[in-house]
Amino acid sequence: QVQLVESGGRLVQAGDSLRLSCAASGRGFSSYAMGWFRQTPGKEREFVAAINWIGGSTKYADSVKGRFTISRDNAKNTVYLQMNSLKPEDTAVYYCAAARTQIVELLATSSVYTYWGQGTQVTVSS
Repeated sequence: QVQLVESGGRLVQAGDSLRLSCAASGRGFSSYAMGWFRQTPGKEREFVAAINWIGGSTKYADSVKGRFTISRDNAKNTVYLQMNSLKPEDTAVYYCAAARTQIVELLATSSVYTYWGQGTQVTVSS
């Protein structure tokens, strides 16, 4: 069982940077691949970024590639999402999630994730 708690979301202006954190508790965090998703009202949850268990492989949505960076610190049981050059369309609730699969190509699919956090709100004003 893994519990995930996101933090770091807040109101920022377009062009600003923000770093989200996802702290994990429970057993086996370092054996899970981790992902970030986001969701706005009335829309499906959207894949943002993912990283495998050791951090050697990452995957990004085209909409954030070059602006967002996912990383993890297994010693701290934490995964991060560094978001630069934020745009109003990045406004959403951001969720982190843990998956047992290490196949990076599958990590854009929400159904492969076993554990989810409660989300943190990011609002980007224009």
